[in-house]
Amino acid sequence: MTATLHETTSTATTAMMCWRRTFPGRPDQARLVRRFVAFLLDDCCRSDDAVQAVAELAGNALIHTRSGRPGGTFVVEVRRWDDGLAVSVTDQGGSLEDSGPHRRPQDDDLAENGRGLPIVADLATRVTWTGDPDHGHTVTATFA
Repeated sequence: MTATLHETTSTATTAMMCWRRTFPGRPDQARLVRRFVAFLLDDCCRSDDAVQAVAELAGNALIHTRSGRPGGTFVVEVRRWDDGLAVSVTDQGGSLEDSGPHRRPQDDDLAENGRGLPIVADLATRVTWTGDPDHGHTVTATFA
């Protein structure tokens, strides 16, 4: 009697994978955020774009929200599926002045801030923003 090997291939799509990690709200965590996302997306064609986007979003959380204050934290989430991925950063909110998308004034080309979200928007297929100053904000960059 001889054994017969049959090769099987699945026609079902791979389920979405999701990873989430909370980081202390300190500037020295930026390198760890980039490494975390780069590791999880090592074999993705859009990994460099996702790493750049999450770095910008984490920087915004540290600069513009309570996440950057002593004892603050922020959460990074990475989701992967067959034909895309998404990275999200959730902060701890802030005052009305510190909430919402931050944009550089149109007439101030020399401003040091205000370029993060436009960079993310240029890299990603879609950028969404939810939340409020009291409960925190989540910004998600999706790459298809």
